Amino acid sequence: MLKQKEETLAVASAKAGMDEKTARKYLREGKLPSQMKAPHTWPTHPDAFSSVWAEVQAFLELDAGLEAKTIFEELQRTYPERFADGQLRTLQRRVKRWRALEGPAKETYYPQIHEPGELGEMDFTWMNALGVTIQRQRFDHLLFHFVLTYSNWETGTVCFSESFESLSLGLQNALWELGGVPRRVRSDRLSAAVHQECRPEEFTARYQGLLRFYGVAGEKTRSGEPHENGDVEQRHHRTKRMVDQALRLRGSRDFESRGEYEAFLRGLFVRANRGRKARFEEERRVLRQLPERRLDDFRVYRLRVSPSSTIRVRRNIYSVQSRLIGEDVTVRLYGEHLDIHYAQKLVERIPRLRGEHRHRISYRHIIDWLVRKPGAFEHYRYREDLFPTTRFRMAWDALAKDRPARAAKEYLAILHLAAKESESGVDQALQAMFDAGTDITAEAVRTLLTAAPIGVATDVVVAEIPLGSYDELLDSWREAGDGQ
Repeated sequence: MLKQKEETLAVASAKAGMDEKTARKYLREGKLPSQMKAPHTWPTHPDAFSSVWAEVQAFLELDAGLEAKTIFEELQRTYPERFADGQLRTLQRRVKRWRALEGPAKETYYPQIHEPGELGEMDFTWMNALGVTIQRQRFDHLLFHFVLTYSNWETGTVCFSESFESLSLGLQNALWELGGVPRRVRSDRLSAAVHQECRPEEFTARYQGLLRFYGVAGEKTRSGEPHENGDVEQRHHRTKRMVDQALRLRGSRDFESRGEYEAFLRGLFVRANRGRKARFEEERRVLRQLPERRLDDFRVYRLRVSPSSTIRVRRNIYSVQSRLIGEDVTVRLYGEHLDIHYAQKLVERIPRLRGEHRHRISYRHIIDWLVRKPGAFEHYRYREDLFPTTRFRMAWDALAKDRPARAAKEYLAILHLAAKESESGVDQALQAMFDAGTDITAEAVRTLLTAAPIGVATDVVVAEIPLGSYDELLDSWREAGDGQ
């Protein structure tokens, strides 16, 4: 440009800040200075691995997942004192170049076009690694996670198993919170939920019935291909990280109640969804309308109460009131509890057991007749369920040791008092008797129950500590240090 304006090449090159001969060279070649640079392809120092590279390449071709460090350590074992630790980085660079130029093809992810209101993905994920506790007790649980693939709007429901009831509850909660229905929902193979069913075909029929009720088409990923449910899988990771960070900021992972924890999660989802508002509004406008009501998210069983005052539901044993022995009851099995109905009336709600081949026996259901048959207690199959607290168990152990002949009768009389009077009152009475070192008897427990109520400390006063005492302690510590 300067050559065209200036009279001579010498003036133009001087203004361009280069020698006249250099300027003449560039003009003769017709290239820019940056285009004249030769690429640096020659090594600057000898390759320490050239003689063993064939072995290294054989390792990589055998298993491309081998790390360069592993191969380097093998070379050090094969050729002692030939390779120093500081040469590891050189081998890592060579292996990295080999993988990029000659190694196997890497798995490729293909971004998909998502249409608003078209697809929602759902899945269960364990939340145990977050270490959440309820009143200092470990709270193991799952999260049913639902995500719209277009806007990434998400929500979740706390549950405890991958059962159909949990799936139905979680999906319906998501749809009603969403305020509409997408055209399709996608899940994994739901193998864990199907495994819990006695008959897989029954699970399939119920699942398809749920989808038909909401007018949504169901899809499943192929076996072993979790990336096909990639949006919700990725949200699992991000949501857990979001919850973990919020717990760290909160300063505690302990909650007073499950309700408080669920409100905490709800607030996090609401906050996360605020940033997706624009795309979510696009989805909301094209979502299908919800039905007039929710579908029942329970299963109904018609069962007869056994002579042992128990019913068997999904391979688990539950006790009911003994007055129902021989009667047919209707059981509504929800994700987390059972409702027992008799004569179209709800007579009891029982927490649902997790897992299989377990039992939940309430002493209140059977104590009226068990107290009349004390000999049945010692070898009762579900005896361990009849110790409502640790102190009840301690009372039985003390009675069995000191008065073995009357232990069962005395303990059942104490248990009968707990059922008819107050379990917490009996528990406190037992504590008072252990503290006083007196003999455990049903009559003594009854006496304590009918006497003045056992007080429970509600106001704790901690005396204020004068800060000057710390100064005195520091002064004495300094004096001791000077003395040394």
